[in-house]
Amino acid sequence: MSNYDLVVFDLDGTLLDSDGALVEPFVRLGMSRDEITFGDPVAEACRRWGIDLDTYVALYDTTVVRPYPGVSTLLEGLERWAVCSNKHPDSGHAELERLGWVPEVALFTDSFAGGPKRLGPVLDATATSPDAVLFVGDTAHDRRCALEAGCAFAWAGWNPRTRASNPEGYVLDEPSGLLDLLA
Repeated sequence: MSNYDLVVFDLDGTLLDSDGALVEPFVRLGMSRDEITFGDPVAEACRRWGIDLDTYVALYDTTVVRPYPGVSTLLEGLERWAVCSNKHPDSGHAELERLGWVPEVALFTDSFAGGPKRLGPVLDATATSPDAVLFVGDTAHDRRCALEAGCAFAWAGWNPRTRASNPEGYVLDEPSGLLDLLA
């Protein structure tokens, strides 16, 4: 697998086209769509916006989220992959199970004491050095997360929101582009 032994993915907005599902509980709880941002730990976002986390999680529909086109094929083509996400663990694990995806490691907000995700715990759990890891994500926070851990980073450019942000660095146009990069 090229120079990388492990590919770590953010989940929402990277593997999953989940923006609508993430926004809907906030809207149902009285927020305006234009107030809602992406990439923060769900508990932190709920706290900042005065939303009860348990109510948000109960309203989040794990059955409506779909993978971006080509993502399932991408994951089938990888030897080693993991998930590092700011998502609530109940939702994250339910979606992975529903889709039949089995990453080597899947860490969610509970693994980071409710704070922003960090790649260190993923590296520790997989016994992988930072220079052997490529992190793929959709937000500036994801990029910082990779840089802080000493890992390479690629943007999930198949997410239109990511593409519209004019990201700096390596942008993957399609999930299949990652397999080409790793070949």
